[in-house]
Amino acid sequence: MESIMKLTYEGLKNRKSWEEQGFILPEFDPEIIARKTAETPEWVHFGAGNIFRAYLANVAGRAINAGKLKTGIIAVEGYDPEIITKTYRPHDNLSVYLTWSSKKPVKTVIGSVSDSLLLSDDKLSGIFTAPSLKMVTFTITEKGYAPRTDNNLFHAVSALLYKRFLTGFPLAMVSADNCSDNGEKLKNCIRIFAEAWEKNGSSKVGFVKYIDEKISFPQTMIDKITPRPNPEFLSLLSDIEDIAPILTAKNTYIAPFVNAEETEYFIVEDNFPNGKLPLEDFGVIYTDKETVKKVEKMKVSALLNPIHTCLALFGCLLSYTKISDEMKDPDLLLLVENLSYNECLPTVSDPVIINPREFAETVINVRLKNSSLPDSPQRIASDTSQKLAVRFGETVKYYLKNGDVESLKFIPLVYAGFLRYLTAVDDNGNAFELSPDPLADYLRGSTPEELLSNENIFGLDLTKTPLYDKIIAYYKSMCKGKNAVRDTIKGVNNEEILV
Repeated sequence: MESIMKLTYEGLKNRKSWEEQGFILPEFDPEIIARKTAETPEWVHFGAGNIFRAYLANVAGRAINAGKLKTGIIAVEGYDPEIITKTYRPHDNLSVYLTWSSKKPVKTVIGSVSDSLLLSDDKLSGIFTAPSLKMVTFTITEKGYAPRTDNNLFHAVSALLYKRFLTGFPLAMVSADNCSDNGEKLKNCIRIFAEAWEKNGSSKVGFVKYIDEKISFPQTMIDKITPRPNPEFLSLLSDIEDIAPILTAKNTYIAPFVNAEETEYFIVEDNFPNGKLPLEDFGVIYTDKETVKKVEKMKVSALLNPIHTCLALFGCLLSYTKISDEMKDPDLLLLVENLSYNECLPTVSDPVIINPREFAETVINVRLKNSSLPDSPQRIASDTSQKLAVRFGETVKYYLKNGDVESLKFIPLVYAGFLRYLTAVDDNGNAFELSPDPLADYLRGSTPEELLSNENIFGLDLTKTPLYDKIIAYYKSMCKGKNAVRDTIKGVNNEEILV
């Protein structure tokens, strides 16, 4: 029988059908909010992917429900137009957000996206010159922040900012991407165009000064695990028409629904020259720049990202395909507990707004054990050569500075695990495919000593530290044959392997 539930404005008018199926619906009329947004736009977002809908759009929806926010978000996609044409517009920009609370699925219809545009849309000029516009956010992934004049996204964004420059109105440009110094990266991408245009006379003098003085680029830290849409969850949405994921021509895996973990953090530097949106009651924390940096370093260089990399490498070696399954392995669980609590946590500078110990415990005991998030070690192992310097290098430098680097056992074990991973043979002696990495050929063709001396990969020359002999000893231990990886992990965990 054909479904009667359509994810559209008209379809939502049959609220009873949705509520009987357990959906949480907007407490506002999305059509009315869309009209108000068109009249007085306040928030534009570039990058209409999964984390945007699962986090920022959900926060906005809650704020509109509470009457704190009067307008919605205008979503813009600059990379893959099919995201807009095939998953946004056919559903009147509505989407379904799936998460789990007490092991029960929570199904929320997100109605805060009031319009969806392509980068070439003429509407954007009027939106960017509107005095009401307060904030422009971005989720375009770290690789999107290329400060080059052939970056088409930022060519278009800079052109829109030039139109705003002619009006004189200020604006906050806010990166919500998971990368260090994201505010500075965003500013550099825009400033390079402003400088070039002033220099060649294609813009009025003063554009660069406007960027420096009237446009803010707040530092932020965002944290929410949001895998791609999982087709296994379609059974929860079987009464909705046309909800299945699609693969676009640009290989984007997208759907009118998103699935994500419940835990989320968005810490934002309080720097909004045209007024900030009232999101602080809905999980967004506005604070000073130094606090944002402390939280970011806590996450990226200590309590989350290093644990992810550890599980990625050993998960591949031990033939796991889900992070959540790794967390059921007592050897790996003890390893990440030792790594987090004993070696990484002591280096953290307390940001006060988030308790570091509680953050670490949530990562290990809640987030990574969440079986509803089918994240794989193979995905996380991608580009490991680009991650080690930030995720572990800063911690090693801390211990070198404080004179007790020789006490480290678990970080050297992860380094050794990386070397063992590069052999592309698992702990049962079977070959496996390494995850993509921009340095793949170099990594496979170099000796352990050559790799460990590479400061670009590790953040320092490890051959010149007391850790070198320990890393090599662990590596050789893991190369002894079948089950040698697991035996080495057990040995280091239980202090049976001492170097």
